[in-house]
Amino acid sequence: MRRSRAVGALIGLSGGTFLYTTAEALPIGLLLPMAADLAVTPPQVGLLVTAYGAVVMVASVPLTALVRTVPRRRLLSALLAGFVLSTAITVVADDLTLLLAARMATAATHALFWAVVVPAAAELFPPRLRGRVVAVVFAGGTVALALGVPAGTWLGERAGWRASFLAVAALGAVVLATVASLLPSTQPDQGHAARGATPDARRFWLLVAVAVLATAGAIAAYTYVALFVTEVAGFSAASVGAILLVRGIASVLGILAVATVVDRGPWSVLAATVALQSGALLGLYTFGHEPAVAVALIAVAGLAFAAFTAALGGLVLQVAPGRSDLAAATVSAAVNVGITAGALIGGLALPGHGVRSTVLIGALLGVVAAMLAVGERRLRPAATTGHRRRSDAPARSERVS
Repeated sequence: MRRSRAVGALIGLSGGTFLYTTAEALPIGLLLPMAADLAVTPPQVGLLVTAYGAVVMVASVPLTALVRTVPRRRLLSALLAGFVLSTAITVVADDLTLLLAARMATAATHALFWAVVVPAAAELFPPRLRGRVVAVVFAGGTVALALGVPAGTWLGERAGWRASFLAVAALGAVVLATVASLLPSTQPDQGHAARGATPDARRFWLLVAVAVLATAGAIAAYTYVALFVTEVAGFSAASVGAILLVRGIASVLGILAVATVVDRGPWSVLAATVALQSGALLGLYTFGHEPAVAVALIAVAGLAFAAFTAALGGLVLQVAPGRSDLAAATVSAAVNVGITAGALIGGLALPGHGVRSTVLIGALLGVVAAMLAVGERRLRPAATTGHRRRSDAPARSERVS
């Protein structure tokens, strides 16, 4: 496959992660205009986000198993077509019931897309570039949070919330055309990324645990960051958007930074990113009353979590004990469990202990996750302790059928 075609396909797949992340989070920024237009309460609009996450969490693994024989290009093209259609229905929906149904349909395609996109992207390039390729894919989601959601919110506030979803649907059509024309038609059980490079069930489930804990820690703090910057750091409510933009830019930098080093030692990178996130949150708990320090640490926490997600995606392809798409679906579900648990834990702590408790809880969850990541060394097979094994050459004892 020509390198230019592979790069184009990779950009298209990264565009897909941008679209899905933007579509998932847009109702958060457009909560009030959507509620007013549909004549419902803001909590009812919030159900659009909650139900979306629940579908992704529950459906990822079963749907991935169901379509396990469908070639990558055909499957991803169908998913993106479904995304465009369901988002278009969102644009014309005139009541909450139809809107909720459209959102759940989008979430179902989301669940499958995130399970398949990582191995599909990795197949485009040699195994030695696997970590960098995964980082590019995840960069789409990070850019969505940094730029896509704010831009969609800005458009929705000025032209109506339907205009934002219409723009997303139009971009979806462009990404669909790119993927359908450039992505090779490979079978899901062929290629170097179809199964884990060094399959290990114990390390995989350790990775799942780290994903849940680290994500829960990040979300416990991030969900209530607006309250933190106003109540603790002393900023005005009008400053929240600018601070979140700084965090978003830092997140993009985190993706770029990890892409340069993740292939050299993915487990070390994973542990370092979680430790950095925990350190930033502990710093916020201790020094968050200083405005400049608070902004800097919020940015560092965003950088660390974005880098963590990129390292996580690469490691799925390394230690998957069977098919990499099923492994990716499992980790995607685990991340959504972490998102739900983090928001819930932070919400329970907030009334009785204040917003500072949310960053402390986030830091402590991250410390546990970092300790688990560091403990991965104890699970490595004895044959690998004396020398470094190539990530694309699994040991005979670790091969799976």
